[in-house]
Amino acid sequence: MPWQSLVVDSDAEHAEALSEALLELGALSVDLLDADADTPDEQAIFGEPGEPPPGVWQHNRVSALFDSNEDVVAILRKASADIGLKQLPEHRIETVADNDWVRLTQSQFAPIPISPRLWIVPTWHIPADPNAINIVLDPGLAFGTGSHPTTRLCLRWLDNNLQGGESLLDYGCGSGILAIAAIKLGAAHAAGVDVDLQAVIASRDNAVANKVENARFYLPDDAPQSSYDLVVANILTNPLRMLAPLLANATRQGGQILLSGILEEQAQEVMNIYQPWFELNAPIFEDGWSCLSGRKR
Repeated sequence: MPWQSLVVDSDAEHAEALSEALLELGALSVDLLDADADTPDEQAIFGEPGEPPPGVWQHNRVSALFDSNEDVVAILRKASADIGLKQLPEHRIETVADNDWVRLTQSQFAPIPISPRLWIVPTWHIPADPNAINIVLDPGLAFGTGSHPTTRLCLRWLDNNLQGGESLLDYGCGSGILAIAAIKLGAAHAAGVDVDLQAVIASRDNAVANKVENARFYLPDDAPQSSYDLVVANILTNPLRMLAPLLANATRQGGQILLSGILEEQAQEVMNIYQPWFELNAPIFEDGWSCLSGRKR
């Protein structure tokens, strides 16, 4: 049985209320996303550690799933009226085919070669090269499968630059892939931090699956206050702007920083922000994304 997907763009004032109204009127699920994601206008909605989130994005995309027999337009009209909207918002309705979602999702993730010796292997696959450094990964509900250019850029940098014995902080750890890879590549210990509890849980599970004992994962307020040989942050430009003092303070003098999740056209801006603390190398680019690295003065 196919489903119907209702997609509505909404401002910050009405997005959460519309989501709740759609759920009350029979939506099977509702997702609230940044309508400006993957553009220079993408907006971070979390604050510094210890501070409450400022709220939802300025431009939101509400996506709701309904049974095929529901009158979705009538439901949207009722939800809009319930929250005080005088006009029906712009929207579109898409048909979502009935699939074996587990198999479909798994089929999208094959083993990924990062370098001749480093592979990312989903938990449902057998490693192509048992003698390689294989990171067994189940992304769960967290970002970080190894398929995105920003993750590949960071993994290659770690593969090429880790000497062994380093301490590492992965801020915005997602699935834990970078911290786990660092340990397998010779780092002594790693701490991963994420504002999303599901990411922390997925990272801990992935560390267990990889038999990595020297990586610990935390919510920001629980993370140890320390300085590290290497600080990695594969997030996005807006949070990297906000977090520059925190990440610089977490890097020991003479230590290194690795930043990604930055669109190619935003690389110079981010470099300008971090240059007061770091001697930065030339950016590395892939598929419109950039990776920055440097050493703390």
